[in-house]
Order: sequence, then C-alpha cells, then structure tokens
Amino acid sequence: MNLKLRLIIMNFLQFAVWGTYLTSMSRYLGPAGMGEHIGLFYSVQGLVSIFMPTLFGILADRYVPAQRMLALCHLASGLFMAAAGAYGLSAGPSVAFGTFFALYTLGVAFYMPTLALSYSVAYSLLEQGGYDTVRDFPPIRIFGTIGFICSMWAVDLTGFQTSAMQFVICGALGTLLAHYAFTLPHIPVSRSMERKSFVEALGLNAFRLFRKRQMAVFFIFSMMLGVSLQITNGFANPFIASFESVAEYADTFGVRHANILISLSQVSETLCILLIPFFLRRYGIKTVVLIAMVAWILRFALFGIGNPGGGVWLLVLSMIVYGVAFDFFNISGSLFVDRETDPSIRSSAQALFFLMTSGVGATVGTLGAQVVVNAFCQWTDVETASGVKTLLVGDWATVWYLFAGYSLLVTVFFAILFPYKHRREG
Repeated sequence: MNLKLRLIIMNFLQFAVWGTYLTSMSRYLGPAGMGEHIGLFYSVQGLVSIFMPTLFGILADRYVPAQRMLALCHLASGLFMAAAGAYGLSAGPSVAFGTFFALYTLGVAFYMPTLALSYSVAYSLLEQGGYDTVRDFPPIRIFGTIGFICSMWAVDLTGFQTSAMQFVICGALGTLLAHYAFTLPHIPVSRSMERKSFVEALGLNAFRLFRKRQMAVFFIFSMMLGVSLQITNGFANPFIASFESVAEYADTFGVRHANILISLSQVSETLCILLIPFFLRRYGIKTVVLIAMVAWILRFALFGIGNPGGGVWLLVLSMIVYGVAFDFFNISGSLFVDRETDPSIRSSAQALFFLMTSGVGATVGTLGAQVVVNAFCQWTDVETASGVKTLLVGDWATVWYLFAGYSLLVTVFFAILFPYKHRREG
C-alpha cells in the first residue's frame, strides 16, 4: 500500500478516536451529575500531557520503535475508555464520580502521548520515503480532521451526545488503530555506541532547546496560547445547548444538533491545513502564529455575541476562524519544532511542544475556564418543549469576552517578545 495512503488511514483513525467524546463529553457529564467537574475532566488531558508524552517520546526515541509505541498506547487507551463507557451505561443515573473518573483518566493518560507520537511517526516515515514534510504532511493531516468530524457526526446523529456510549465507540476505534499501527513500516530507534550522560540516555536533552532564546520564548508562548485550546471543546456544546431554555431558540438546528454545528470548526480545519505550507514559506512562523492568535480572539468574541437564531451566522463565523486558530498554531508549531531540532530527539522535541501546549497550557486553561464558567453559569433543571432538561445557563457573553481579552494580551506580548526574522523560501 502507498505510504501516504497508510499515513492517511493512521491520521483518520487517530483523530476519529478523539472526536467521539471531546466536544460532546460535557453534555453527558452534566445530566450525569458531574457537570461541575467538566473542567477537571478536560484538565486531565493537560495534566497527563505534562509527563506522559515526554516519557513515551523518550522511549520511542531510544528504546521502542515509534510505530510500536503508538500501537501499545492506543491499545491501553482503548481498553480503559471502553471500560469507562461500559461502566457509565451500566450505572445509569447512579454513576460514581470516582470510578468513572479513574477509568477515563487512565484512558486519556495513554491516548495523549499518541498525538505527539503520530506526528513523529508521520515525519519519520515521510523522510524515509524521501518526501518533504512541510509540503506533504498537511494534506495527510487533513484526513485526521475528517476522521474527527465523522466521529462527531456519528455521535450526534445516533443520539449519543448525552450517553456514555460515546466512550465505548472511542474504545473500539482506539483498539482498531492499535492493531493497524502494528502493521506500519519500521522506524529505527536512535542508538549510538558512544558513552552518554544520564540526561542523554533518557532523551531529556530535548529540554536543552530552552537554551536557545528563540525556542524558549516560542515554547513559553505555546504554553500561554495552549490555555485556549480546550476551552471551547469543553464548553461550546453546553453553551449552544443552553439556548434551549429560551423559547425563541429552542427548536433551532444548532440547539438540536450542537455537535454538527461545532463540527464546522473541523471542516474549516481541513481547508486551513492546506494553507500552512504557503504561509510558512512566505511569512514565517511568527506571522503564522500571530494570525492564529488573532483568530482565537475572534473565536471567543463571536461566541459572546452570537446565538442559534438570527445570530447563528456569528456562531458559524466563529467555527470558520477556529480552523485558522487551531491549525496555524498546532500544525505550524509542530513543523517549526521539527525543523529546529536534531532528528535524534524528534519524538522528545514533539513531546515537549505537546507538553507546553496540551499539557501545562491546557491544564491551566481548562481549570481556569471552569472557575469562570462556574462564576457566571450553573447547571439548572429547565422545563423545555421536550421535557425537563439539565442545562448550563447563565451570563455566557461575559464568559466568552473574558477569554477573548486574555487571548488579546497574549497576542500583543508575543508580537513584541518573540525574536524571529523570516527568510522567505522559493
């Protein structure tokens, strides 16, 4: 099978696994009595990303082939996620937070390293095949977003947005990807007969990237922008669903199919990924990241003034700019780190980038977002046309404006402090 096709399948499944629950999990947690812990559930992704991707990245660089490590992580994650879903279904309305949270946490702990590992596997195999990663990877990565969208639509249209079944589906897809990853071409680990220091033996020399001022500033601002990454994943769905409490919006398409409306964000991603090679070569990483930061400001601000009725176009516009906000930061940042690091620490360097964004940054962001949301909104039993429903209602506009203000500050300081001079290619 053609190498690019094999990587397309890998990316499709990689993000299809995540798409089963990432944007809809909060709709299940609220009615299940765990609504006040939504931020904690999403912050777990960040907490485990502080050390798990780095650990498995080191192992993939030094001891275990990256494609095999990817498979093992997906296998473990799939089993734990399936167990969490099965428990949630069997427990019904009597879900014990501790049990469900423990199973979910273990599933996430093994899934999060696969995000960095999947990039490392793709870059390594493309280079082995003589491809240009900047030119050839983005079109492959598009299919990851398509996989994410397919999962979101499947969960929405089957009515599983408010059910633990979404975690069972997640587990099944993860197990499938584990078996597929075992069949990918071999990626040799970095071995040398030279005597290495303790730090080098563990692969921790990726942290030496902080010695370079440019890379240190880039990683720090990656962490600060990472604060924004999971906020809408955790709260966009309950926000849109909250409009069911208003008769004027209760029967709108967005309220009835929040996941499908949100999926326009991922549709935008598929288009924006194709723009990355052009923008990186022509304008450089600093301008590309600044564009992403401005897009985050718009993402939150448009949520603050939109609604599923006459203002639905504002929500749609917010979904469109999300593609720029996410891709121009995550994908471009990953490519920038790959270009600036030695191949012998590729997996470790990608894990470090992931640690700063989806680890430290996302943890602070989701926990902080939960505090903000709890201050202005609360889960309430609301009488709707289809019966009593538990919805997260309150002053959502203020919530979104606060997030937009934070993004604006990060943008201004990055523009001033990041030392980068682009040399245009081509």
